[in-house]
Amino acid sequence: MISQIHIQKCVNSRAKDLDFDNIPLGKTFTDHMFLCSYESGQWQTPKIVPLAAIPTHPAAMAFHYGQAIFEGMKATIDSNGTPILFRPEANAKRLNFSARRLGMPEFPESLFVEALKTLVGLDRQWIPSQQGSALYLRPFMYADEAFIGMRAATRYKFIVMASPSNPIYKKRIRLYAETNYIRAAQGGTGEAKAAGNYAAAILPTEAAKAKGYDQVLWLDAQNFKAIQEVGTMNIFFKINGTIVTPALDGAILAGITRMSAIELLRHKGFEVVERRLTIDEVIEASAKGHLEEAFGTGTAVGVAMIQDIGYESQIIHISNNNPVGQMVLETLNGIRTGKIPDDFNWMYSVEV
Repeated sequence: MISQIHIQKCVNSRAKDLDFDNIPLGKTFTDHMFLCSYESGQWQTPKIVPLAAIPTHPAAMAFHYGQAIFEGMKATIDSNGTPILFRPEANAKRLNFSARRLGMPEFPESLFVEALKTLVGLDRQWIPSQQGSALYLRPFMYADEAFIGMRAATRYKFIVMASPSNPIYKKRIRLYAETNYIRAAQGGTGEAKAAGNYAAAILPTEAAKAKGYDQVLWLDAQNFKAIQEVGTMNIFFKINGTIVTPALDGAILAGITRMSAIELLRHKGFEVVERRLTIDEVIEASAKGHLEEAFGTGTAVGVAMIQDIGYESQIIHISNNNPVGQMVLETLNGIRTGKIPDDFNWMYSVEV
């Protein structure tokens, strides 16, 4: 494996033209991207080049058989202007977990981290300094072998691109518990960050938005009772003083922010229980006055406060305040920007 990253810089940066207070979500990209190819059984020619379209054969197997996975993470800057990454080694491990599940080659974890650090260092002027904003990083891998046939591909591309972003949710959100479509079942690809998982979620998500909700709350595939996760988030409930989140059961994505929130909450003295949790239990807790708050966690959203959950013909009102969720949000943001000490050793500084 060739580990040295060749760098080709762009001629003129576009960062000077960006209004960092008003960044269109998912439409703005930095000057460069990392690119590495898998051929002849090995990853080779890692490089950073100016962002550009990628020539792809129409028979590329990702188009036809869905071998495509991705990660999501963020880069921020501390008070000294140093770029920092949040737990990149955890994303590297999860990418390879997804790769194994989809029959794709693993990507060297050390090169994964080095690629991120090099790209962020090169495009550091794109990192927003506004509170809650960040440089969103999107590492992804797909099969680009030109072949029509059902088997694992022999050629792949691994790419990292970056997009500055402002906070996605600035208000409390509403969820719709889906009872017709499913996100994942045990034995499927729900615990992998596979592109197809999100494709299957688009139709029910649009239907939920048409009803006045922000995202879908996914329930189990058998009985539509056990809570799994939200469209782009894991979910936490505070019930009678205890923080409860659905246990990872093979159909739920192991979120990096989820993992971090659990560690943080336990460090702060909260009881956090990972277990099977049903929508009926949430309804009962609400009726008894034991449902104290709920929030979602994810890389893109950070921590989103949940106001209501629609389920069949009823609306479950959660709470008017989210003190625990707000504490998690402010603490994670503080660690990400160096304003709060990193007692967990989560952050990686980027040399510039």
